[in-house]
Amino acid sequence: MEQGTVPRSKVRWEWNGVERGTVPCSKVLIMKILKYFKKYIWLIVLSFACAAITTLCQTMIPLSIGRAIDAIVVGDGFRRQTFTHELSVVAGLTIYAAFFQWLMTLINNRVVYKFSANIRKKASDRIFKMPLSLIDNKSVGDTVSRITVDVETAADGLLLGFGQTFTGVITIILTIVFMFRMNVWISLIVICLTPLSFFVASFISKMTHKFFEKQARDRGEMTNLIEEMIGKGKTVKAYGYEKKAEERFADINKRLVRSGFLATFYSSTVNPGTRFVNNLIYAAVAAGGAYIAVTKGSITVGVLVSFLTYANQYMKPFNEISNVLAEIQNAWACGDRVCQMIESESEVPDKTGAVELDRVIESAADRQKGDVVLENVDFSYNKDKELLTNVNLHAKPGMRVAIVGPTGCGKSTLINLLMRFYDVDKGAVKVQNIDIRDVKRNSLRKSYGMVLQETWLKSGTIRENICYGYRDATDEEIYEAARITHADKFIRQMPLGYDTYISEDGGQLSEGQKQLLCITRVMLKLPHLLILDEATSSIDTRTEQRIQKTFAKMMKGRTSFIVAHRLSTIREADLILVMKDGNIIEQGTHESLMEMGGFYKKLYMSQFEVV
Repeated sequence: MEQGTVPRSKVRWEWNGVERGTVPCSKVLIMKILKYFKKYIWLIVLSFACAAITTLCQTMIPLSIGRAIDAIVVGDGFRRQTFTHELSVVAGLTIYAAFFQWLMTLINNRVVYKFSANIRKKASDRIFKMPLSLIDNKSVGDTVSRITVDVETAADGLLLGFGQTFTGVITIILTIVFMFRMNVWISLIVICLTPLSFFVASFISKMTHKFFEKQARDRGEMTNLIEEMIGKGKTVKAYGYEKKAEERFADINKRLVRSGFLATFYSSTVNPGTRFVNNLIYAAVAAGGAYIAVTKGSITVGVLVSFLTYANQYMKPFNEISNVLAEIQNAWACGDRVCQMIESESEVPDKTGAVELDRVIESAADRQKGDVVLENVDFSYNKDKELLTNVNLHAKPGMRVAIVGPTGCGKSTLINLLMRFYDVDKGAVKVQNIDIRDVKRNSLRKSYGMVLQETWLKSGTIRENICYGYRDATDEEIYEAARITHADKFIRQMPLGYDTYISEDGGQLSEGQKQLLCITRVMLKLPHLLILDEATSSIDTRTEQRIQKTFAKMMKGRTSFIVAHRLSTIREADLILVMKDGNIIEQGTHESLMEMGGFYKKLYMSQFEVV
């Protein structure tokens, strides 16, 4: 495609590791990500309710255990009834806690899977709504990484992380309440030492986010390289690029290992650090409680055991939350990348009241179908560099218009404007005297049949590839289209004929055979406007002669635009546009242009010079 490397639109997405927009601040990012959970708010509330009930049950268990111990060691003798009652309470609370824990896990898994499916769909839909200027400059591997790995990481990390955080906070609150009810002084010891855990966790978590963010970028770059090496394997081998590819892979892999190691290292130090502080708190509670129990006798052995259990239970959430912080930091980084994709710029929507072009063409008289006009068109991919300037063209219904010129002169760009892959900067493109900006995009593109130089096939059967744009086609219509394009013979020689499965790169098909399938696809349902962009460039001369006859039948009565480098293929065109540096410098029939003796004649004769 003839275009600059800089997109015309403002890109808010990081492409190939280069930041083209600003990463939102944490508060904005939180709101962006959490809004996608809004759809599942009732499930999340139910999950949090289960977490609260589970935590309450677990918090009440140490109290009953302490009472059971006091029933043995405090008083004149063993109080069997109290002991049995407290053990029954412990058993009941344990069963309730286990049940609601299971229910919470079930709900969380359901939310994660639904959230992931929804976000993947939004990301996939966004791809089809992006302007071509953005798609042309994107990295395939990075996009794949965002839709697959980043979505899963964000969903798991955020939901499960917030679930554990919520459970931890409820545990801390309830534990403090129960401890203060038993003894104020020991509770104050626990609370006064708690900030140490926060300090350790906060200090380390700040270091983890930037490394998780870099890890996500490196992972996307590696995915892109692997996609490139596998998808273009033949080109890689043909040009002996294997060693260079290995060097690139080694470099990216080295960076990924480093960023992953540092992210994991810093996140893994949170837990040992907080555990060290927690052990100090546990020791302080044990020493203080033992001292009070021995010297003052204000607490019993059972109460001290409960206190020690609560101290351990109180500090446990800090360990869990510190671990979750690393997951949440990773989830934020991945969620940010997914949000950048979902909220990237969309194509300009169809105007209110936009017309269906295919219906307009169908309703026109036979001799008036397919009238195309370009009026004073200016366009450039990069506003700092002009490409097309003041281009004018009138392709009358049924006319065959050939577009020729040196590489980079704007031939394919003209096709992009006709299909409205890009909008003109100035002027207008009209079909049936209607500005295509007043037409629904889908109806405009359905009105064209396009065969490009670069073949594209999908993974599926040959039949599915032929009827890609016309799924209601009958078998007979498919066979007839293949016979006309001379593809029927080689298709029937395949193992399963039309039901032979091929991969997206065409498998064992030659470039010429793949191009014949693409031509057959257009032949199956002929629209009133045709675009042939070097459509026979990969076909041998003999087959090309037959295809040219087929094209002649196909183009009869249809307005056709033919981009060609081999000028011998467009001698019969009704109008030849000669482009140079973004301008139409000559136009006319082959004979008139040859008589003119200008740039076209030089191009034409250069293809027959003997070196």
